[in-house]
Amino acid sequence: MSVLEIKDLHVSVETEDGPKEILKGVTLTIADGETHAIMGPNGSGKSTLAYSVAGHPKYTVTGGSVTLDGEDVLQMSVDERARAGLFLAMQYPVEVPGVSVANFLRTAKTAIDGEAPKLRTWVKDVNAALGHLDLDPTFSQRSVNEGFSGGEKKRHEIAQLELLNPKVAILDETDSGLDIDALKIVSEGVNRFRGQEGKGVLLITHYTRILRYIQPDYVHVFVAGRVAESGGAELAEQLEAEGYEKYLAGAAV
Repeated sequence: MSVLEIKDLHVSVETEDGPKEILKGVTLTIADGETHAIMGPNGSGKSTLAYSVAGHPKYTVTGGSVTLDGEDVLQMSVDERARAGLFLAMQYPVEVPGVSVANFLRTAKTAIDGEAPKLRTWVKDVNAALGHLDLDPTFSQRSVNEGFSGGEKKRHEIAQLELLNPKVAILDETDSGLDIDALKIVSEGVNRFRGQEGKGVLLITHYTRILRYIQPDYVHVFVAGRVAESGGAELAEQLEAEGYEKYLAGAAV
């Protein structure tokens, strides 16, 4: 049973005026078989949570804990977190000129598993994953994210998810910039992943549209670096109808 447990997490970033606290005591538990959606206004700390758990050096954890299956995530390097079973799909995937998608994926898989996949079966696996995301096999010969459309970048992220097969997927605004067709394809990829045994998903989004394709078990409202309210899927529909005003007013008090 895979469990990502975040307890009373406090995170700061350096600014020109000194350290600024972004996360102010976040507590969440994502067990296997669960999909948690985090919704909230811009600047509430949603992406900070994702990158802090993944180990981005920009963010300094000043309090609290993060464990995966009881192991201390915060004591792990970024690559150790990936090998332990954490995966981050970034809101803005970076370009890696000169590195083909095929080489990138095989290098990542080798790093995760500790040994290189057998080439013959790996090519089949890559082509199958690309096919699931409506990407042509020739896509694997392109440089990573260079000249990719927004939809291609996000579909490539989900292809990585399928091939690397982590325990917990953290998806940071995976729906950002997607048209309706790409949204459906990406959502189907996430649903294939979470349909396996022992998988957890933490999905960060601004909008309910992706939640019509990826049904969350829990929805959390994120405001001013804290979880302001938690509930079921119906909470997302409430947010769609009413917005964040009442939570922002409460945070300002």
